[in-house]
Amino acid sequence: MTDEATRETADDARGWRAATEAALYGPGGFYRRPEGPAGHFRTSVHASQLFAEAVAGLLCRVDDALGRPETLDFVDMGAGRGELVTGVLAALPADVAARTRACAVEIAGRPPGLPDRITWLTELPRTVTGLLFANEWLDNVPVDVAEVDSAGVPRLVHVRRDGIELLGERVSGADAEWLARWWPLGAEPGLRAEIGLPRDRAWADAVTCVRQGLAVAVDYAHTVDTRPPFGTLTGFREGRATAPVPDGSCDITAHVALDACTALDTAYGLPEALFCTQRVALRALGLIGARPPLTLASTHPATYVRALASAGEAAELTAPGGLGDFGWLLQPVGIENPLL
Repeated sequence: MTDEATRETADDARGWRAATEAALYGPGGFYRRPEGPAGHFRTSVHASQLFAEAVAGLLCRVDDALGRPETLDFVDMGAGRGELVTGVLAALPADVAARTRACAVEIAGRPPGLPDRITWLTELPRTVTGLLFANEWLDNVPVDVAEVDSAGVPRLVHVRRDGIELLGERVSGADAEWLARWWPLGAEPGLRAEIGLPRDRAWADAVTCVRQGLAVAVDYAHTVDTRPPFGTLTGFREGRATAPVPDGSCDITAHVALDACTALDTAYGLPEALFCTQRVALRALGLIGARPPLTLASTHPATYVRALASAGEAAELTAPGGLGDFGWLLQPVGIENPLL
Protein backbone atom coordinates (compact mmCIF):
# COMPACT_ATOMS: atom_id res chain seq x y z
CA MET A 1 0.00 0.00 0.00
CA THR A 2 1.49 3.36 -1.06
CA ASP A 3 1.43 6.67 0.78
CA GLU A 4 -0.65 8.04 -2.10
CA ALA A 5 -3.30 5.46 -1.22
CA THR A 6 -3.63 6.94 2.25
CA ARG A 7 -4.75 10.20 0.70
CA GLU A 8 -7.49 8.61 -1.37
CA THR A 9 -11.04 8.82 -0.11
CA ALA A 10 -14.00 6.54 -0.73
CA ASP A 11 -17.52 6.90 0.59
CA ASP A 12 -17.77 3.23 1.57
CA ALA A 13 -14.26 2.81 3.08
CA ARG A 14 -14.23 1.82 6.76
CA GLY A 15 -12.24 -0.32 9.14
CA TRP A 16 -12.10 -4.05 8.54
CA ARG A 17 -14.06 -4.76 11.71
CA ALA A 18 -17.10 -2.73 10.63
CA ALA A 19 -16.84 -3.90 7.04
CA THR A 20 -16.66 -7.57 8.07
CA GLU A 21 -19.53 -7.21 10.53
CA ALA A 22 -21.78 -5.91 7.76
CA ALA A 23 -20.58 -8.43 5.16
CA LEU A 24 -21.03 -11.48 7.38
CA TYR A 25 -23.89 -10.63 9.70
CA GLY A 26 -25.79 -7.71 8.17
CA PRO A 27 -29.01 -8.09 6.14
CA GLY A 28 -28.24 -10.57 3.36
CA GLY A 29 -24.84 -11.26 4.93
CA PHE A 30 -22.77 -14.33 4.22
CA TYR A 31 -23.68 -16.13 7.45
CA ARG A 32 -27.39 -15.60 6.88
CA ARG A 33 -27.35 -17.70 3.71
CA PRO A 34 -29.43 -20.90 3.80
CA GLU A 35 -26.50 -23.22 2.99
CA GLY A 36 -24.65 -22.22 6.15
CA PRO A 37 -20.90 -22.50 6.75
CA ALA A 38 -20.81 -26.15 5.63
CA GLY A 39 -21.59 -24.97 2.12
CA HIS A 40 -18.26 -23.17 1.94
CA PHE A 41 -15.70 -24.79 4.23
CA ARG A 42 -15.10 -27.99 6.16
CA THR A 43 -14.51 -27.94 9.89
CA SER A 44 -13.65 -30.76 12.28
CA VAL A 45 -17.38 -31.14 12.90
CA HIS A 46 -17.96 -31.90 9.23
CA ALA A 47 -14.86 -34.09 8.90
CA SER A 48 -16.05 -36.87 11.20
CA GLN A 49 -18.66 -37.80 13.80
CA LEU A 50 -15.63 -38.76 15.92
CA PHE A 51 -15.20 -35.07 16.75
CA ALA A 52 -18.71 -34.85 18.23
CA GLU A 53 -18.06 -38.10 20.09
CA ALA A 54 -14.90 -36.63 21.61
CA VAL A 55 -16.78 -33.49 22.68
CA ALA A 56 -19.47 -35.72 24.18
CA GLY A 57 -16.73 -37.48 26.12
CA LEU A 58 -15.50 -34.12 27.40
CA LEU A 59 -19.04 -33.21 28.43
CA CYS A 60 -19.21 -36.45 30.43
CA ARG A 61 -15.99 -35.51 32.21
CA VAL A 62 -17.45 -32.10 33.06
CA ASP A 63 -20.58 -33.87 34.30
CA ASP A 64 -18.47 -36.00 36.65
CA ALA A 65 -16.53 -32.95 37.87
CA LEU A 66 -19.83 -31.22 38.67
CA GLY A 67 -21.09 -34.22 40.63
CA ARG A 68 -23.65 -35.23 37.98
CA PRO A 69 -26.12 -32.34 38.40
CA GLU A 70 -29.83 -32.69 37.76
CA THR A 71 -29.47 -30.48 34.67
CA LEU A 72 -26.27 -30.42 32.60
CA ASP A 73 -25.85 -27.65 30.02
CA PHE A 74 -24.18 -28.04 26.63
CA VAL A 75 -23.85 -24.81 24.65
CA ASP A 76 -22.66 -24.89 21.03
CA MET A 77 -21.32 -21.40 20.22
CA GLY A 78 -21.34 -20.46 16.55
CA ALA A 79 -23.47 -23.52 15.88
CA GLY A 80 -23.74 -23.24 12.09
CA ARG A 81 -26.70 -25.46 11.30
CA GLY A 82 -26.53 -27.42 14.56
CA GLU A 83 -24.24 -30.19 13.35
CA LEU A 84 -22.11 -30.36 16.50
CA VAL A 85 -24.86 -30.14 19.12
CA THR A 86 -26.87 -32.79 17.26
CA GLY A 87 -23.85 -35.09 17.07
CA VAL A 88 -22.98 -34.59 20.74
CA LEU A 89 -26.50 -35.48 21.88
CA ALA A 90 -26.45 -38.61 19.73
CA ALA A 91 -23.11 -39.70 21.22
CA LEU A 92 -23.97 -39.23 24.91
CA PRO A 93 -24.81 -42.16 27.17
CA ALA A 94 -28.56 -42.33 27.71
CA ASP A 95 -28.44 -41.28 31.35
CA VAL A 96 -26.33 -38.20 30.58
CA ALA A 97 -28.38 -37.30 27.49
CA ALA A 98 -31.56 -37.37 29.58
CA ARG A 99 -30.14 -34.68 31.89
CA THR A 100 -28.54 -32.55 29.18
CA ARG A 101 -30.06 -29.19 28.26
CA ALA A 102 -28.75 -28.45 24.75
CA CYS A 103 -28.47 -24.95 23.35
CA ALA A 104 -27.18 -23.69 20.00
CA VAL A 105 -26.07 -20.06 19.62
CA GLU A 106 -26.03 -18.72 16.07
CA ILE A 107 -27.00 -15.46 14.40
CA ALA A 108 -28.71 -17.25 11.50
CA GLY A 109 -32.23 -18.61 11.85
CA ARG A 110 -33.05 -22.02 13.24
CA PRO A 111 -32.51 -24.69 10.58
CA PRO A 112 -35.44 -26.91 9.61
CA GLY A 113 -35.47 -30.39 11.06
CA LEU A 114 -33.42 -29.58 14.16
CA PRO A 115 -34.62 -31.67 17.14
CA ASP A 116 -37.10 -29.78 19.31
CA ARG A 117 -35.07 -30.39 22.44
CA ILE A 118 -32.29 -28.10 21.16
CA THR A 119 -32.86 -24.46 22.12
CA TRP A 120 -31.82 -22.03 19.36
CA LEU A 121 -30.55 -18.61 20.50
CA THR A 122 -29.02 -15.62 18.74
CA GLU A 123 -27.08 -14.54 21.83
CA LEU A 124 -25.37 -16.09 24.82
CA PRO A 125 -27.54 -17.77 27.47
CA ARG A 126 -27.61 -16.11 30.87
CA THR A 127 -26.03 -18.95 32.84
CA VAL A 128 -24.36 -22.24 32.01
CA THR A 129 -23.64 -25.17 34.30
CA GLY A 130 -21.76 -27.59 32.12
CA LEU A 131 -19.80 -27.17 28.89
CA LEU A 132 -19.72 -24.16 26.58
CA PHE A 133 -17.96 -25.19 23.36
CA ALA A 134 -16.98 -22.62 20.72
CA ASN A 135 -15.67 -24.39 17.62
CA GLU A 136 -14.33 -21.97 15.00
CA TRP A 137 -16.37 -19.12 16.48
CA LEU A 138 -13.72 -16.60 17.53
CA ASP A 139 -12.11 -16.50 14.08
CA ASN A 140 -15.34 -15.00 12.78
CA VAL A 141 -15.55 -12.30 15.44
CA PRO A 142 -14.61 -9.30 13.26
CA VAL A 143 -11.39 -7.45 14.02
CA ASP A 144 -9.62 -4.37 12.74
CA VAL A 145 -6.35 -4.63 10.84
CA ALA A 146 -3.28 -2.48 11.45
CA GLU A 147 -0.46 -1.83 8.97
CA VAL A 148 2.83 0.00 9.44
CA ASP A 149 3.12 3.03 7.16
CA SER A 150 6.23 4.46 5.47
CA ALA A 151 7.09 6.41 8.63
CA GLY A 152 7.00 3.27 10.80
CA VAL A 153 3.62 4.13 12.38
CA PRO A 154 0.87 1.48 12.76
CA ARG A 155 -2.34 2.71 11.16
CA LEU A 156 -5.81 1.21 10.87
CA VAL A 157 -6.52 -0.28 7.46
CA HIS A 158 -9.74 0.87 5.85
CA VAL A 159 -11.40 -1.15 3.10
CA ARG A 160 -13.97 -0.43 0.45
CA ARG A 161 -16.78 -2.83 -0.39
CA ASP A 162 -14.83 -3.95 -3.47
CA GLY A 163 -11.84 -4.97 -1.31
CA ILE A 164 -9.59 -2.00 -2.11
CA GLU A 165 -7.65 -0.98 1.02
CA LEU A 166 -6.61 2.48 2.25
CA LEU A 167 -4.52 3.44 5.25
CA GLY A 168 -6.51 5.34 7.86
CA GLU A 169 -5.85 6.87 11.26
CA ARG A 170 -3.07 5.96 13.64
CA VAL A 171 -3.83 3.05 15.98
CA SER A 172 -4.48 4.46 19.44
CA GLY A 173 -6.05 3.79 22.84
CA ALA A 174 -6.92 0.24 23.87
CA ASP A 175 -6.12 -1.09 20.39
CA ALA A 176 -2.58 0.30 20.60
CA GLU A 177 -2.16 -1.17 24.08
CA TRP A 178 -3.32 -4.57 22.82
CA LEU A 179 -0.86 -4.47 19.93
CA ALA A 180 2.01 -3.51 22.21
CA ARG A 181 1.32 -6.45 24.51
CA TRP A 182 0.12 -9.18 22.19
CA TRP A 183 1.28 -8.38 18.65
CA PRO A 184 4.11 -5.83 18.70
CA LEU A 185 4.84 -4.52 15.22
CA GLY A 186 8.26 -3.34 14.14
CA ALA A 187 8.90 -0.22 12.11
CA GLU A 188 9.18 -1.93 8.72
CA PRO A 189 6.53 -0.59 6.32
CA GLY A 190 3.92 -3.17 5.32
CA LEU A 191 3.95 -5.23 8.51
CA ARG A 192 0.39 -6.11 9.49
CA ALA A 193 -1.55 -7.37 12.48
CA GLU A 194 -5.13 -8.23 13.34
CA ILE A 195 -6.17 -6.46 16.55
CA GLY A 196 -7.72 -9.24 18.64
CA LEU A 197 -9.27 -7.14 21.41
CA PRO A 198 -12.89 -7.75 20.26
CA ARG A 199 -12.23 -11.49 20.44
CA ASP A 200 -10.80 -11.23 23.94
CA ARG A 201 -13.95 -9.40 24.99
CA ALA A 202 -16.24 -11.89 23.20
CA TRP A 203 -14.47 -14.76 24.94
CA ALA A 204 -14.76 -12.97 28.30
CA ASP A 205 -18.51 -12.56 27.73
CA ALA A 206 -18.82 -16.27 26.93
CA VAL A 207 -16.81 -17.44 29.93
CA THR A 208 -18.63 -15.20 32.38
CA CYS A 209 -21.87 -16.96 31.40
CA VAL A 210 -20.44 -20.18 32.85
CA ARG A 211 -21.54 -20.36 36.47
CA GLN A 212 -19.68 -23.65 36.92
CA GLY A 213 -18.09 -25.94 34.36
CA LEU A 214 -15.80 -25.51 31.37
CA ALA A 215 -15.54 -23.12 28.42
CA VAL A 216 -13.61 -24.28 25.35
CA ALA A 217 -12.53 -22.32 22.27
CA VAL A 218 -11.18 -24.24 19.27
CA ASP A 219 -9.72 -22.31 16.37
CA TYR A 220 -6.94 -21.55 13.95
CA ALA A 221 -4.48 -19.93 16.32
CA HIS A 222 -1.04 -18.43 16.81
CA THR A 223 0.90 -17.19 19.82
CA VAL A 224 2.89 -14.05 20.47
CA ASP A 225 6.18 -15.70 19.51
CA THR A 226 4.78 -17.03 16.21
CA ARG A 227 2.67 -14.15 14.91
CA PRO A 228 2.67 -14.03 11.08
CA PRO A 229 4.35 -10.79 9.95
CA PHE A 230 1.63 -9.88 7.47
CA GLY A 231 -1.42 -11.21 9.29
CA THR A 232 -3.83 -13.96 8.27
CA LEU A 233 -6.92 -12.16 6.98
CA THR A 234 -8.44 -14.21 4.18
CA GLY A 235 -11.69 -15.14 2.50
CA PHE A 236 -13.37 -18.48 1.78
CA ARG A 237 -15.94 -19.33 -0.83
CA GLU A 238 -17.16 -22.78 -1.93
CA GLY A 239 -14.30 -24.56 -0.20
CA ARG A 240 -11.51 -22.40 -1.58
CA ALA A 241 -9.44 -19.58 -0.14
CA THR A 242 -10.06 -16.29 -1.88
CA ALA A 243 -9.32 -12.61 -1.47
CA PRO A 244 -11.26 -11.12 1.47
CA VAL A 245 -13.84 -8.82 -0.09
CA PRO A 246 -16.46 -7.39 2.33
CA ASP A 247 -19.41 -7.53 -0.04
CA GLY A 248 -21.19 -10.57 1.45
CA SER A 249 -19.93 -12.95 -1.24
CA CYS A 250 -17.42 -14.83 0.94
CA ASP A 251 -16.48 -15.71 4.48
CA ILE A 252 -13.90 -13.37 6.02
CA THR A 253 -11.73 -14.87 8.72
CA ALA A 254 -8.40 -14.48 10.51
CA HIS A 255 -6.52 -16.74 12.88
CA VAL A 256 -7.02 -16.13 16.60
CA ALA A 257 -4.47 -14.90 19.15
CA LEU A 258 -5.76 -17.44 21.67
CA ASP A 259 -2.93 -16.71 24.08
CA ALA A 260 -4.34 -13.19 24.50
CA CYS A 261 -7.64 -14.71 25.60
CA THR A 262 -5.83 -16.49 28.45
CA ALA A 263 -5.42 -13.13 30.20
CA LEU A 264 -9.00 -13.68 31.29
CA ASP A 265 -8.05 -16.06 34.10
CA THR A 266 -5.96 -13.36 35.79
CA ALA A 267 -8.47 -10.56 35.22
CA TYR A 268 -11.40 -12.54 36.65
CA GLY A 269 -9.59 -14.61 39.24
CA LEU A 270 -10.33 -17.87 37.41
CA PRO A 271 -8.22 -21.03 37.45
CA GLU A 272 -5.41 -21.09 34.93
CA ALA A 273 -6.59 -21.90 31.40
CA LEU A 274 -5.04 -24.73 29.40
CA PHE A 275 -3.83 -24.01 25.87
CA CYS A 276 -2.91 -26.97 23.69
CA THR A 277 -3.24 -28.30 20.16
CA GLN A 278 -6.23 -30.27 18.93
CA ARG A 279 -3.95 -33.26 18.49
CA VAL A 280 -3.08 -33.21 22.20
CA ALA A 281 -6.69 -32.55 23.29
CA LEU A 282 -8.29 -35.29 21.19
CA ARG A 283 -5.66 -37.83 22.18
CA ALA A 284 -6.34 -36.99 25.83
CA LEU A 285 -10.01 -37.73 25.09
CA GLY A 286 -9.10 -41.15 23.71
CA LEU A 287 -9.06 -40.38 19.99
CA ILE A 288 -5.85 -42.15 19.00
CA GLY A 289 -6.62 -43.32 15.48
CA ALA A 290 -4.51 -46.47 15.65
CA ARG A 291 -4.69 -48.70 12.59
CA PRO A 292 -6.59 -51.94 13.33
CA PRO A 293 -4.55 -55.17 13.30
CA LEU A 294 -4.30 -56.81 9.89
CA THR A 295 -5.42 -60.13 11.36
CA LEU A 296 -8.87 -58.58 11.78
CA ALA A 297 -9.13 -58.25 7.99
CA SER A 298 -9.29 -62.01 7.56
CA THR A 299 -11.35 -62.88 10.64
CA HIS A 300 -13.87 -60.01 10.59
CA PRO A 301 -13.44 -58.10 7.30
CA ALA A 302 -16.44 -55.77 7.76
CA THR A 303 -15.28 -54.80 11.24
CA TYR A 304 -11.79 -54.21 9.86
CA VAL A 305 -13.08 -51.89 7.13
CA ARG A 306 -15.09 -49.86 9.64
CA ALA A 307 -12.15 -49.64 12.03
CA LEU A 308 -9.83 -48.61 9.21
CA ALA A 309 -12.21 -45.84 8.12
CA SER A 310 -12.47 -44.63 11.71
CA ALA A 311 -8.69 -44.61 12.05
CA GLY A 312 -8.43 -42.50 8.90
CA GLU A 313 -10.94 -39.98 10.20
CA ALA A 314 -9.14 -39.79 13.56
CA ALA A 315 -5.85 -39.25 11.74
CA GLU A 316 -7.35 -36.32 9.82
CA LEU A 317 -8.66 -34.72 13.01
CA THR A 318 -5.26 -34.97 14.71
CA ALA A 319 -2.91 -34.51 11.75
CA PRO A 320 0.07 -32.15 12.24
CA GLY A 321 -0.04 -29.41 9.63
CA GLY A 322 -3.82 -29.74 9.43
CA LEU A 323 -6.72 -29.97 11.86
CA GLY A 324 -4.44 -31.34 14.56
CA ASP A 325 -2.68 -27.97 14.77
CA PHE A 326 -5.84 -26.10 15.77
CA GLY A 327 -5.57 -24.44 19.15
CA TRP A 328 -7.76 -25.51 22.09
CA LEU A 329 -8.25 -23.07 24.95
CA LEU A 330 -9.91 -24.68 27.97
CA GLN A 331 -11.06 -22.40 30.78
CA PRO A 332 -12.43 -24.15 33.89
CA VAL A 333 -14.83 -22.31 36.18
CA GLY A 334 -15.28 -23.72 39.67
CA ILE A 335 -13.90 -27.16 38.73
CA GLU A 336 -10.52 -28.70 37.96
CA ASN A 337 -9.63 -28.90 34.28
CA PRO A 338 -11.21 -32.23 33.21
CA LEU A 339 -8.76 -32.73 30.34
CA LEU A 340 -5.77 -33.06 32.69
